[in-house]
Amino acid sequence: MNFKWMNESKVVEEAGKITLLATEKSDFFRNPGAAGEDGITPDSLGNAPFYYQDVSGDFVMKAKVSLDFKDVYDAAALMVMESPEVWAKACFELTDFDTHAVVSVVTNQLSDDANGCNLEGNTVWLQITRQGRCFAFHYSLNGVNYDMMRIFALPVSETVKVGLLAQAPIGLGGERHFEEFSLEHKTVKNIRTGK
Repeated sequence: MNFKWMNESKVVEEAGKITLLATEKSDFFRNPGAAGEDGITPDSLGNAPFYYQDVSGDFVMKAKVSLDFKDVYDAAALMVMESPEVWAKACFELTDFDTHAVVSVVTNQLSDDANGCNLEGNTVWLQITRQGRCFAFHYSLNGVNYDMMRIFALPVSETVKVGLLAQAPIGLGGERHFEEFSLEHKTVKNIRTGK
């Protein structure tokens, strides 16, 4: 696999498992301006380790992700990026509601932030599917049956950066594990199902 780095960190690849080290106070998020007196509002950051490939055309990328959750917003994620201002990520994250959840962020100059389903445990399968300028995020509890998190469009080129993201926006960082990684160059029949 020909991965490249944006915000290089440590990586270990062995026995079908890729482990990235999330660095301290690292994230991709472009705060839309919302802030509150209570709680934790994410800062605008673009410094999280992103281990990616340049991919042209339609694709399906998936991986089994896991981590030891320590600090709010700790996550392992799959990401697609046109530029630092245009990108999207599907995360398995420790939320500010003290849950483990699949979370999606879509950014076109500014980021949104959408918590999905709360899940038990520290492992989930994530998937990104591309069909032209349309993308879908899916998650799975068993690596076989996938449920839709979100569908969205982004103003992207034929070739985009696609890969693995390790984040720790307010914490000290730690290992993020990616197993059963696959990247298929194909067009799905139904982007809502990801198949």
